[in-house]
Amino acid sequence: IICDQDGVYKCHDCLGELLYCMGCCWSQHSCNPFHWISQCNGKLFKQSCLTRVGLVIHLGHDGRQCPVLTDMWDLFDGEEPEDWLDPKDLPSVLGPEFQLKENTMVIVDKSRVHRLKVQSCHCPNAMSPDIQMFRHGFFPASFNRPKTVFTFQVLEDFLLDNLECSTSAMNYYSKLREFMRVARQWRQLKTMKWHGFGHGSDSPTAGDLALFCPACPQPGINVSLSGDESLDETSSWKYTRSFVMDGNFKAEHLHPIKPLDEVWLSNGLGFMVGKDRYKIHLAVASDMVEKSSCNNHQAVNQANAAWHKLESTGIGGVACARHGCFVPHSMVDFQKGERQDTHDISHSQAAQHNMEGITRAVTFYDINCQYNKHFRVRVDRSQFLEMVLELTIIPGIGLWHMNDSNFCKMIRMKSTLCHKYKLAKNGMSESEMAFNRLDEAAPANFKTEWLAKERIAQSSRIQDPVAMDVYEINIKKAPSKKEIELRLLEDGNAHNAAPSCRSVATWISMGLAIEEAQIALFIEVQRIGRRPTETQRLDIAQQHDCLQGQIDGFTQSALTYLRDGYVLRTRMKYTNKGNLQHQ
Repeated sequence: IICDQDGVYKCHDCLGELLYCMGCCWSQHSCNPFHWISQCNGKLFKQSCLTRVGLVIHLGHDGRQCPVLTDMWDLFDGEEPEDWLDPKDLPSVLGPEFQLKENTMVIVDKSRVHRLKVQSCHCPNAMSPDIQMFRHGFFPASFNRPKTVFTFQVLEDFLLDNLECSTSAMNYYSKLREFMRVARQWRQLKTMKWHGFGHGSDSPTAGDLALFCPACPQPGINVSLSGDESLDETSSWKYTRSFVMDGNFKAEHLHPIKPLDEVWLSNGLGFMVGKDRYKIHLAVASDMVEKSSCNNHQAVNQANAAWHKLESTGIGGVACARHGCFVPHSMVDFQKGERQDTHDISHSQAAQHNMEGITRAVTFYDINCQYNKHFRVRVDRSQFLEMVLELTIIPGIGLWHMNDSNFCKMIRMKSTLCHKYKLAKNGMSESEMAFNRLDEAAPANFKTEWLAKERIAQSSRIQDPVAMDVYEINIKKAPSKKEIELRLLEDGNAHNAAPSCRSVATWISMGLAIEEAQIALFIEVQRIGRRPTETQRLDIAQQHDCLQGQIDGFTQSALTYLRDGYVLRTRMKYTNKGNLQHQ
């Protein structure tokens, strides 16, 4: 007990769980209103709250009571607001029973749910009650007579938990209806503040609320050209942007029950393309169903399928190929699978993001052989697709798998690139030595021919992608055992070999098959272990007996093919064995 009075209140959050009287409990917790206390009823400590000791949170005058404060705050007058929480909507373990008739407010903190009295300042020059709550770290669930607020700490903790652990709002705080809506609003406000739109009058435009790759060349941001450099120099890939496109068929979304209640907080301001422009583009675009000329890719098959119950059948977009960062304002929802018209607007938007002056881009897509055939034609026919005429697109085939967000990639990119740089620096000398050995061993006429083929392939790769096949490694496939046996039989018949030698290839093949059977039987015995069943033992014995018969037949037939040499070696073997036994 910190005073001479009776300690009837105990704080579970204070160090040591000290005992307080009512006055000391109020004074000690005026700056710690979210501590949890218990009150002694003569037999035990029962859970209580700081409201019972008279604690009131004053939003003005540095925590002191407003001199013109009325008995009742008009923010609580009138009918029950939309954000009113019924006690049954909250987990019973989080707090005491709610006294609905008290002039209190539900405050959701990182520790638990509290019910405390809150009073605002009513001075003539005072700010509005919602601004006063913001200044004290409270985010109201509604702005019309709010009775539920969330602390900034709980919202920050949820965003961090959701980012790192993918924790949903349902799991983070079960049965709390307002938390999902408030968390979205909080994320939107934080995003606006991070990108410089928190206190200014400027409004964000398409893609302004999204981060992009800091390592990809972006003129005016991370590229400063010297006097002798140019973005369009054809001999260097230094300022070439690389993109990769793909889709995710698991991110499905059903039709909303009440579409008119859907509210878009950042329509087209982040990674997703603006919904109005996107829907109009899909309405006027013509996506012809054509037979695929490539392998059985899932994207092609999904594009030609029918979808009825889903508002979106997946999600797709464009990212930088080197670092995997999504391009702002280039993500789209698939309406009927991964069709060409959905990726057209995604591709065109990505090709315009901070690309001023860049004249070359490499795009990777697992079905680029099908998608890139008539891409320019579709762009020219559409009024919603824009592409710079000077931009040369070099198509490629590649696989891509996304992990983590752009923000996590940016904060970890320093260590990742440093690690890759060290590996590349150490491997450069080894690669140089291997290249020098290959260059010294290759004939001069071969090197001249290879350089000529390389120049032809690089100059015609855009118009004729088949020209790049010169880089394919031509390795002859080793002949199979059956092919070798067939060739030996044909050679024996062609040279009119003796009857005893014509089937020697078959005999050798038989020996190889016996050896393979021995290995298979050994593996089977090892798999069964030391305690086999009777059925397993019988099966092993039958295989062993059959294999022994094959070995005996193979040994006897060896006299036909090896003749005297085999007999001599056999006799020497048994003689040496007898001598060893005699010794």
